[in-house]
Amino acid sequence: MNTRSTLWRVAGVAFLVINLGGGIWAAATGEWSHAAVHIGLLIGAYVAWPFAARATEPDLADAAPGDQRVEYLQQSVDAIALEVERLGEAQRYAERLKAERGEKPGRES
Repeated sequence: MNTRSTLWRVAGVAFLVINLGGGIWAAATGEWSHAAVHIGLLIGAYVAWPFAARATEPDLADAAPGDQRVEYLQQSVDAIALEVERLGEAQRYAERLKAERGEKPGRES
């Protein structure tokens, strides 16, 4: 989680605490319209929270070209690693065949 999303979460919690405390205080002092405003703000925040959370998630379609290049590079490195493993397996197989025939390993025929 980056600093920006952490700050938004802290702001959201502060909003919740302030409106919840304000609503309770307003209801306790008999200011019912004031309490209704705090309750309305809490309900509005509850409804809006999923939309705001979805808007802050990174979208891969909007990723910077550098991110796509890194992903492409990672795929290329993975493909090279797979080919190197196949070459190593072929080398081990060839050495095993030479050993079975009685030839000295490592000697080209």
